[in-house]
Amino acid sequence: MIAELLALVPVQRAGFGLLLGAVALPPVGVLIVGLDIYPVRFAIMHVALLGSAIGLLTGTDPLLWALVLCALAGGGLAPFATTSAGLSGAMGLLMSLAIAVALLVLSISGVNANGAFELLWGSILSTRPADLVVLGVLAVVIPALFWWRRRDLSLLLHDRELAACSGVRTGPLTAALLVVIAVSIAGAIKLTGALLVDALTLLPALAARRIGRGLTGMVVASIGIGLVVAVAGLLLALALDQPPGPVLVLLAGVIALLAQLLPMRRT
Repeated sequence: MIAELLALVPVQRAGFGLLLGAVALPPVGVLIVGLDIYPVRFAIMHVALLGSAIGLLTGTDPLLWALVLCALAGGGLAPFATTSAGLSGAMGLLMSLAIAVALLVLSISGVNANGAFELLWGSILSTRPADLVVLGVLAVVIPALFWWRRRDLSLLLHDRELAACSGVRTGPLTAALLVVIAVSIAGAIKLTGALLVDALTLLPALAARRIGRGLTGMVVASIGIGLVVAVAGLLLALALDQPPGPVLVLLAGVIALLAQLLPMRRT
């Protein structure tokens, strides 16, 4: 049964997309955990919904609009990272405005809103070659960024003031990281849906925090956990004839909970 399903092209694309996502997205979760910006996921999800609505209105690719708007939103949030209020207020404002404008665009245009709200639930079996290209680029760029700037990232995620005193240009680096996080979430929501994107971002990172030693160890551990979740989750979903998204989240959640039983390794 599973072998027959794996022979189908949509299932093969879904599996390949999950493997690429398992390499690209868990390191993004490490950034979210390290920067302590958990709410950014929800803000970017709303922006991606707005991009999808604009794509439906203009008859263009919703994913392209989602990527562009999320990149702009990530860059726009960067100046607030250095303020005393932090990013929380800015993310809340962005989230509210994005969903309001998205609903207004859908109402004015009169288009079917189902396509836009499919981003909330995901549609992994409808993964297109263009989606795989986006995930492939992310799977190369994000690990390369961690390797290239690993010292600066380690300092920034540990202590912003220490990083600045050590010569790290924290402002531009934070802006670049927020753009990377935003684009990665936008590129991932087709796989698991916006509501379940944590399966390949946050949950592997939370588990890796208990396992890995230092930033490099956390990134490697998160990718390993992501690959296990992607492969085992897809096979389990096919065997149970259930949607992959919830299965992936539950599997990643169990691994994250089990990892909490382990003593945290010190850097």
